[in-house]
Amino acid sequence: MANMNTSLQTVDIRLPVNSLEAYLHHINQVPLLTQEEEYELAVRLQQNNELAAAKRLILAHLRYVARVAKGYLGYGLPLADLIQEGNVGLMKAVRRFNPEMGVRLVTFAMHWIKAEIHEYILRNWRIVKVATTKAQRKLFFNLRNIKKRLGWMTQQEVNDVAKDLGVKPETVREMEMRLATSDASFDTHSEYDDEEPSFAPAGYLEDTRYNPAQQLESADWSEQSNDLIYQALDRLDDRSQDIIRTRWLDENKLTLQELADKYQISAERVRQLEKNAMNKLRAAVEAVEA
Repeated sequence: MANMNTSLQTVDIRLPVNSLEAYLHHINQVPLLTQEEEYELAVRLQQNNELAAAKRLILAHLRYVARVAKGYLGYGLPLADLIQEGNVGLMKAVRRFNPEMGVRLVTFAMHWIKAEIHEYILRNWRIVKVATTKAQRKLFFNLRNIKKRLGWMTQQEVNDVAKDLGVKPETVREMEMRLATSDASFDTHSEYDDEEPSFAPAGYLEDTRYNPAQQLESADWSEQSNDLIYQALDRLDDRSQDIIRTRWLDENKLTLQELADKYQISAERVRQLEKNAMNKLRAAVEAVEA
């Protein structure tokens, strides 16, 4: 079964079209499968890992993916991307479909198709993820449909939705507020609105990159740290100094094996010497700082 999963990923279902309209027209011309044909193809795929059978199963069901994807156009995402994600779900369903289950592939595949589309929407609908927990994900799609016919919900309506979906009323209210908000630009300034006040987040953040005091403090701290390290390094024996320099400080660093060959010892011995030298360095730096 593992080999079948790996091989199915190589199935090429690209269609000879160059526009979404042509793609939709083309997939609607692909003949549907009878129940007997579908069963035979699924058996051939399951038993023989026949990629030609997998391709026929996928192509015959692409129209259903497009139909499902059109139902999610209200999220403001490209239909082509929604269809593409749904096609991924269809391929996953074909890979897992068992013809002995007694159901048609289209019924079995709906869960996988919608799952991939849902995941894509949640990743791309907002810059900040609007739904992360299982309860929030359930609410995201159900509450959007409910909100088409409701304004701000009353507490009774919140309680009813929470009961129907098996979540807490507080979770419903939180998701309602999230759906009512939208992403804000970090910096809305342009060359044409110099006279208009800006309320973008960028206007309230302090730029400390060019603070002279902080730059001087940072430079002094860096110089002092380097001096401490080199003072501590001078207290090590020559071999330990060489190991530390060639392993950490030089531009062209050496490996443990290269140092082992140089000193005619094992790589494990070099590692031990390096560890001991690092401990001595740390202790020496702490002593100087104290």
